[in-house]
Amino acid sequence: MEIKVEGMSCQHCVKSVTEAVQSVAKAASVEVDLTSGMVSIENAEDGQKGAIEGAIQDQGYEIAAG
Repeated sequence: MEIKVEGMSCQHCVKSVTEAVQSVAKAASVEVDLTSGMVSIENAEDGQKGAIEGAIQDQGYEIAAG
């Protein structure tokens, strides 16, 4: 799954978002592209997307619409 996240700018952001995703989907593989703002997540179930987005938002980031 891919989620567009706004407000990421540094490696600390990458770590925060990765930990947020893995707090919901423990076995998830997370790849963050700071340039595009795309977070690619493998080994997470589609039904977890809402919880993952919520965990990312709890870290202070915005989920882009669309």
